[in-house]
Amino acid sequence: MSLVAVRREKVKEAKSRENSLRRTLARDFKVIFERDPAAGSAISVLLTYPGFHAVVLHRIAHRLYRWHLTLLARVIALCSRFLTGVEIHPAARIGPGFFIDHGMGVVIGETTVIGSDVTLFQGVSLGGTGKERGQKRHPTLGDHVLVGAGAKILGNVTIGEGVRVGSNAVVLRSIPPHSTVVGIPGRVVRTKEPGYPEWTLNHQDMPDPTQERIEQLERTVEALSRELDRLKGTRAGDPPS
Repeated sequence: MSLVAVRREKVKEAKSRENSLRRTLARDFKVIFERDPAAGSAISVLLTYPGFHAVVLHRIAHRLYRWHLTLLARVIALCSRFLTGVEIHPAARIGPGFFIDHGMGVVIGETTVIGSDVTLFQGVSLGGTGKERGQKRHPTLGDHVLVGAGAKILGNVTIGEGVRVGSNAVVLRSIPPHSTVVGIPGRVVRTKEPGYPEWTLNHQDMPDPTQERIEQLERTVEALSRELDRLKGTRAGDPPS
């Protein structure tokens, strides 16, 4: 291949990457209006949404990191943390349609992989375990995952497509697709959830397994009490003999 052909191929690849970045950023910008009812005009989002600012700066830092300009990428990530309160390692791979609501205190580790159309709320940590260099130490999130405020997902675990992680949950194991996870440690309380969580964002619909268990025990005790009264031949309200 001639030198001219090689240069043309490189220019073509550069333009393709640039177009890809533009499409990804456009998608990141569009989903804000789809998922945040408080989003007003485009100019207000551009100027006042730190979650979007953090995503844009990460896209730039990640591109530089892939070009082996690691120091410059880390400097941009540090500036992003200072400006937005969101810390994303430039090596983290994040798909399009990524939305960070409010954003303060979000931490995303080095080997994290995030699919498309994922939503994170404030205080979320996607953290790592272990100290081995070059190993996958952070979570992998599938498409359409929603992680509630303050939740922690730690280690090389896989969160399946369409999973909802409740606020302040601590997830230490892989979660199957279309499930709801709550508690410390996180446990699956619902499976085969219909649709995707960002369609409704109904956080108040999270189940409380502890309360449900207590109510079940109360019903069981009440049923046993009625059966005992029946066997004794007394009425439910009579005092014991």
